[in-house]
Order: sequence, then C-alpha cells, then structure tokens
Amino acid sequence: MNKAAHEPAILQGARRVRYLKLIALFKIAKGVLLLLVAVSLLFLNARTRWMDALSNWIADQILLEHSRTVMYLLHKLQAVLEGGMLRATGLLALFYSAVLFTEGIGVYMQQRWAELLMIFATAGLIPIEVRHLWHRPGLVSALILLANCFIVWFLYGVLKRDKAKAHTPQSRELVETV
Repeated sequence: MNKAAHEPAILQGARRVRYLKLIALFKIAKGVLLLLVAVSLLFLNARTRWMDALSNWIADQILLEHSRTVMYLLHKLQAVLEGGMLRATGLLALFYSAVLFTEGIGVYMQQRWAELLMIFATAGLIPIEVRHLWHRPGLVSALILLANCFIVWFLYGVLKRDKAKAHTPQSRELVETV
C-alpha cells in the first residue's frame, strides 16, 4: 500500500502551503492586536490628559455619582494602576506579541524552526485556554481553542511529513567499474 494514500489531502502540495500562510497571517493578526493592547497599557497610562478625559467620559456614561459598586471597582482599578501591575501586563503583552510576529513571519517564509516554535508556544497555552473555557464558556473561546488545536495538529503533520521525506534513503545504483 502506498504511504501517501494515508496522508490527508490538507498536507499535500499547494494546500499545505496555503494553510501555512493562512496560519501565519492568523498569528500575525493576533500579534497586531496584542501589540495594540501592550502599547495602550504601557503608554496610554502615562498620558494623564487622555486618562482624565477617558475617566470623565466613563463617569458621565455610567452615572458614577450614583453607584457605590462602580466607585469601589474604580478604586480597585486605581490600586492596580498604582501598583505597577498594569505595566507588567503591558510588558508581557509586548513580549508575547513579538513571539507571535516571529512565529507568523517565520511560518509565512516556511522556516522549520518557526513551525517548531509555533507548535511549542501554541500547545503550551492550550491547557490555559481549556481552563478559561471551563470557567467562562463562550463561542469565541471555543473557536480560538479549536483553531489552536488545528494549528498544532497541522504543523505536527507538516513536520512529521517533512522529516519522513528528508530521511528516505535514496535508491542506490550499481555502477560498473572497469
């Protein structure tokens, strides 16, 4: 029996390259969103005029003067902002966006090291996503979990296929020597 017959069609030829590029663009888009979050956490907080305008707008929208619960939550938020937790979160988001950009660009260029990096980085976060889905079920969380499981499965199949293809012994020819 032919081994290629057992290989899914998604892992063959142009389809494989198309899915690799789609996965790379997905990771780059996630990196852009995370970069925006990181920049807003790191630099928007330093702009007091922006933060004052934003807090005044929020106060008008949620009728701040009439809500003890909202005042309590805002005081907790202010404690987090003063404690540096927001800056640490911004730096972590900035670091992970760099990882996502590295994965995305490397996979788009079909680099093996980037595929390995993406497998490990994505598979390492799947348990956290499962926990999040367990405690806060939602359609978006489920779709992200399914997309990341598909990415790990697909890239594992690509790497396994490429490794098997690289290690196939070449047929030896008998050559007569005189």
